[in-house]
Amino acid sequence: MATTKATPSGKTFKPPIRPAEAGYGSTGESDALRLLKADHDEVATMFEEYEESDDDGEKQEMAQTICAALTVHAEIEEEIFYPAAREVLEAQELELVNEADVEHAAVKELVSQIEASDPTDDHFDATIKVLKEYVKHHVREEESELFPRLEARELDREAVGNALAARKAELLLA
Repeated sequence: MATTKATPSGKTFKPPIRPAEAGYGSTGESDALRLLKADHDEVATMFEEYEESDDDGEKQEMAQTICAALTVHAEIEEEIFYPAAREVLEAQELELVNEADVEHAAVKELVSQIEASDPTDDHFDATIKVLKEYVKHHVREEESELFPRLEARELDREAVGNALAARKAELLLA
C-alpha cells in the first residue's frame, strides 16, 4: 500500500498508487476500464489536495507528483489502451480516440510548463488550474462516451488491463 508522508506544512501527502497496490496486476486479473478510472480518481484527489495547500514546497512536490502520474497515465493509454480501442470501435466512433490524442497533447504541453517552473512563478497556480480543467474534461469524455462504447464491444478488458498494469509498473520503476 502507498505510504503517506508528512509535508513541510504537516499535511499528509499520499504518493501515486502503484498498480499492485490498487489490486491490478497482483492476481493477473484486471479490468482496463477500472484501472483507468482508478487513475482518474487518484489524479482528481491530487488536484484537490494541491488546491488546499498554501505551502510552496508542498505545492511543488504535489505538482511534480501530478505531472508524473499524468505522464504515466497518458503513456499507457497511448501505447496500449487507444490502439486496443481502435481495433474494436466502429469507424464513426474513432473520433473519440482521435480527440483523446489531441487532449493528451495539450496536457503534455501544460505538464512540460509546470515541470519547468515552480510555485513562485506568477502563472504556476493558473497553469495547474488549467491542467486540472483539461484533465477533468478529458476524463468526463472518456468515462461518459468512450468507456460505455467499449463496454458494448469485444474489447478483452482483462488482457488490456493486464498490459496496462504491467506497463504502468515498468514506467513507475524507470
